[in-house]
Amino acid sequence: MKNVFCRTPLWEAAKTLAGVAQGRAPAQLVVRGARLVNVCTGEIQYPVDVACAMGRIAYVGSDASHCIGTGTRVVDAEGKYLAPGLLDGHIHIESSMLTPVGFAAAVIPHGTVGVYFDPHEICNVLGPRGVELMVEAAGRTPLKAMLTMPSCVPAVPGFEDTGASVDAADVAKAMEDPRCVALGEMMNDPGILTGADGPHAIVAETLRAERTVTGHYTMPDMDRGLNAYIASGVRCCHESVRAEEALAKMRLGMYAMLREGSGWRDLHEVARAVAGHKVDSRFAVLVTDDAHPHTLVSEGHVDRLLRRAVAEGIDAVAALQMVTINCAQCFQMDQDLGSITPGKCADLVLFDDLQNFSVRLVVIDGEPVAQDGALTAPLPAAAFPEWARRSMHLPGPVTAEQLTVRAPVDEGPVRVRTVEVIGGSAATREAIVTLYARNGQVGANPAADVLKAAVFERHRATGKFGLGFLKGFGITRGAMASTVAHDAHNLLVVGASDADMVLAANTLLGCEGGMCAVLDGKVLGLAPLPIAGLMGEGSAEEMAALVETLGQAWETLGCTLPAPFMTMALVSLACIPELRLTDRGLVDCRDFTFADLFAED
Repeated sequence: MKNVFCRTPLWEAAKTLAGVAQGRAPAQLVVRGARLVNVCTGEIQYPVDVACAMGRIAYVGSDASHCIGTGTRVVDAEGKYLAPGLLDGHIHIESSMLTPVGFAAAVIPHGTVGVYFDPHEICNVLGPRGVELMVEAAGRTPLKAMLTMPSCVPAVPGFEDTGASVDAADVAKAMEDPRCVALGEMMNDPGILTGADGPHAIVAETLRAERTVTGHYTMPDMDRGLNAYIASGVRCCHESVRAEEALAKMRLGMYAMLREGSGWRDLHEVARAVAGHKVDSRFAVLVTDDAHPHTLVSEGHVDRLLRRAVAEGIDAVAALQMVTINCAQCFQMDQDLGSITPGKCADLVLFDDLQNFSVRLVVIDGEPVAQDGALTAPLPAAAFPEWARRSMHLPGPVTAEQLTVRAPVDEGPVRVRTVEVIGGSAATREAIVTLYARNGQVGANPAADVLKAAVFERHRATGKFGLGFLKGFGITRGAMASTVAHDAHNLLVVGASDADMVLAANTLLGCEGGMCAVLDGKVLGLAPLPIAGLMGEGSAEEMAALVETLGQAWETLGCTLPAPFMTMALVSLACIPELRLTDRGLVDCRDFTFADLFAED
């Protein structure tokens, strides 16, 4: 596979690199006196010098003085730890609420040199041309943003309405682009297992192009089902929530991507699969999946994963392998990325230690781009066309009448199916609760932690909407709305008050998308996300400040969940069990059928 993510192809740099390694030509950059984290052998070597030229590594050894010329930039590592640049094997950039430029500015100082990103959020709204916007924007930054083409748009056909769709022909076209290195997460695992033509054709186009197929396996069957899924060509999966699931995948040669995002934090459980060196960790990769702007600002990015992994008992060097060479091998790109060895891209990060992983220097393609937590490389301003900023298409304003839930009885108790969210988890539960009908209608019961919810189709002005109830947020009053609602990203509104729900929904309609919180007829917090209703143009710090205001508003409303926005965004994610709400209604994601709102006695 042609790699366009190195400044110079190896065939072009090879002769120069060989000369620099032997002292016949000067290096452009030399790092001296480092403790090298050798991810190839799992050891730490000291002292080690590294010489770089033409964006690649020419020499790794005890003394690079012969590589130094009059124009060579020399960095004294002072015994600090030198590791390959960090890679995030699975992330949706849009979920940071930042443009690719803003995202790059936020993560590079934390040692991230590359991400394998799946832009299926913007693809659900704007289609393949939205994907191209993301790729082009990312390409203007030093960050190696490697496209994994969205595979499931819509994620669950027939159960939700999106702004676009992707088929095998779209995937085949994407695979011709060298900026595309893989297929985005194949969420249609039921389709793969039942032999459906659509998902298998998409996978086939990826395999034909000799690209990696990334997965999303949520089935409980770790025997026949998992074998079938892997046999279909899927190489990795980030949906393990139990250590036993991650281990089962690794035993079958699948890369288990151990997730620690902002809203769902699985590492505490899944780290047990590899902690303590009980099994070889070569098939383990650490990923974020989604990273909230507040997380990026206050905790970091892949460096945060390293700290969390060490805290969970994973050896520091093994953890570094999981975000360097293991990840590169998963995507069949280790010939260029993932290790500090001769010929590889000169992507380096210098740490103070292997516990806090404080980043001192970041080098991409032989060029220093960040130092002591600050970006030193210039980045362009984010620019998106007007059509990407006009994605809210409803027939008209949301009304209170649309939020009316008709009960099967005029008066008295009724049993209602609710979507129960779980803090820190992507999963939901089906919970049957008793509500009371009044005048043939049933509403929220915040005293019992039951809120009303609505999902409005916002891509084609069809007028479709689904109504339901939620449990688990702890909110006692007010309402929240968001156009970040995986995966279709329709307009999601949740609340204890119909009037506040209407205001929240129409507030986002007026600012072309975002997230807001409302109480007693007043907007307490608002984060406009005008680019596809998913991203703002501010910096990570600016977006984090907006979200912090929203977080405070959520607390005022009574919410007790961590990262409630991320949890709310999953209410309509119809590809993960158990129960979800889309613009078409309640979906039972265990057998992929529509569920009745009212349960039988």
